[in-house]
Amino acid sequence: MASRTQPLYVLSEDSERTRGRAAQESNVAAGKAIAEAVRTTLGPRGMDKMLVDSTGTVVVTNDGATILDQMDIDHPAAQMIVEVAESQEESVGDGTTTAAVLLGELLSRAEDLLEDDLHPTVIVEGYAEAARLAAEAIDEQLVDVDDADDLLASVAESSMTGKGTGDTAAHDLAELVVEAVDRVADDGIDRDSVHVHPRTGAASSATELVDGIVIEEEPVHDGMPRTVEDASVALLETKLEVRQGDVDAEYTISSVDGLNAALKAEDDELRGYADALSEAGVDVLVCRKKIDDRVAGYLADAGILAFESVKSSDATDVARVTGAKRLGTLDDVETDDLGHAESIAVESEGDDDLVFVRGGDASRAVTLLVRGSTEHVVDELERAVNDAVDAVVAARESGIVPGAGATEVAIAAHLRRASASVEGRKQLAIEAFADAVDALPRTLAENAGADPIDTLVDLRATHDREGRAGVVADGRTARVGDPLEAGIVDPAAVKREAVDSATEAATMLLRIDDVISAE
Repeated sequence: MASRTQPLYVLSEDSERTRGRAAQESNVAAGKAIAEAVRTTLGPRGMDKMLVDSTGTVVVTNDGATILDQMDIDHPAAQMIVEVAESQEESVGDGTTTAAVLLGELLSRAEDLLEDDLHPTVIVEGYAEAARLAAEAIDEQLVDVDDADDLLASVAESSMTGKGTGDTAAHDLAELVVEAVDRVADDGIDRDSVHVHPRTGAASSATELVDGIVIEEEPVHDGMPRTVEDASVALLETKLEVRQGDVDAEYTISSVDGLNAALKAEDDELRGYADALSEAGVDVLVCRKKIDDRVAGYLADAGILAFESVKSSDATDVARVTGAKRLGTLDDVETDDLGHAESIAVESEGDDDLVFVRGGDASRAVTLLVRGSTEHVVDELERAVNDAVDAVVAARESGIVPGAGATEVAIAAHLRRASASVEGRKQLAIEAFADAVDALPRTLAENAGADPIDTLVDLRATHDREGRAGVVADGRTARVGDPLEAGIVDPAAVKREAVDSATEAATMLLRIDDVISAE
C-alpha cells in the first residue's frame, strides 16, 4: 500500500501570497497609481492637491515630495516608489514629481513588454543600458555658462514656477535665492548655511534676505537690552534655578535669623549665576532650559540679554554660526567657550519677537525670511523656496541643462538612435525607456492645455531640426520653442538623479515575482 505524503504548511493561514505575473501586475499597477497621483502637478501649469489628514489638518501643495509623504500608502511596492521621491528630495532637493512620473511610465512600458513574453531580466538589462545612454545625453545638453547669476536665477525661477508663487513672485524670489547662495559660497557651498524662515502676515513681495540667522524667541526679562553689538554668546544646556537635591530632605528652621540665612543662601546661589556669566564677559545667553525669574532679573541688571527654553534646532544653529560651545555647567566658563556675533537684535514682528543673529564668527549664514498672507500660502512658499535653493546649489555643482522637457526630448532621441546598434531583445527595452521619457514633455504639454500628441510630434521635429526644443508656457498657452531663449533651465543633477533613481526602483520591482504578506 503506497504511503500518502502529508502536506507541509510553511506559511501561516493568515498569510497572503501572490506569484508570477499576478505579482508583477500588482506592482506595476501600484507604480502607475502613484505616478497618476502626482502627474497633474508637473510643470509650471500643474495643478495643486489638497491633502486632509485624520485630524483635519489641511495641506495645499504642488510639491511632489510633500504629496507622496502626506499620502497614507499601504501597498509595499507603492511605498518603495515613495522612497524614490524621498531619495530624490534628499539628494538634489527637486525633481520628485519627474522621478515618480518616470518610474510609473517605466513600469507601464515594462508591462507591455511582459505581455509580449519578454523576460523581466532582459527588460532590467535594457533599462540599465538605457540609463547609461541617458546620462550621455544629459552631458551633451550641458549649457556653457557665460552669465552664471542670470542662468542660476532662471534655475531658481523654473523650480518655483507653478508652486503657488505666481510668475512675478517667482522672478523676484529667484533673485533673492541666488544672492543668498552667492553669499555663502566660498570654496564650496554648505546647504545648511542657507536658512528659510516662514512668517505670515505680509505678501510674498515682502520676503527679505537676512545676513545671519533668525529664531523666534523673546527676552526673559523686559529690562534686558534688545540690541547687543559685538556680542559674546554663551550656550547653556542646564537650568538656572535653585539646585534640587537627589534625595528628599526636610530642614527645620526655628528662628527668623535661620529663615533669613536660608533665603540669603538661595539668593546668593541665583545671583552667582549672573555674576559668573558677567565675569566671563557674556553679552548674550542662549539657554536650552528654564531660567528662574530672579536670575533673569540679575541678568538684566548686568546688561545681559538672555533667552530660555530655546529649541534644540535653534540652539544648534546659534552654535554653528557663532562658534559657542554647549555648556553643561557655569563652573569655570572660559573665553574659548563663548561664541561671537557682530550683532544680536530682538525685533518685533506683530505680536511676536524675532531674534536676528548677524555676522557670526564661526560660519557665514543667511536667512530668507519668507512672507505669506496666510499659513497655507506661506507653507507652500517655504517649500518652493527650499526647492529653489536646492536647485541653485545643485546647478552650481553639476551644471545646467535646458528645461521645459527639452532634455527629455534629447534623451529619447539619443536612446532611439543608440538602440539600433544594440543586438537582441534589449533593444526593445531601450526603445520602451525612450517612450517612457517622452511621457514627461507630453505631460508638460497636457498640463499646459496643449494637445499632447501634436506637441510631442512638433518637439521631435524641432529637436531634429534645431537641436533643442521644449514646451514653453506663455501666459495660459504653450508652444514649442527654445527653452534657453525663454530662460527655462534645470540643474543637470536633477535629471541624472531622476533617471537613476527611477531606473533602480523600476528594475527592482520588475525582478519581483513572489509577494508574501503576513497579517
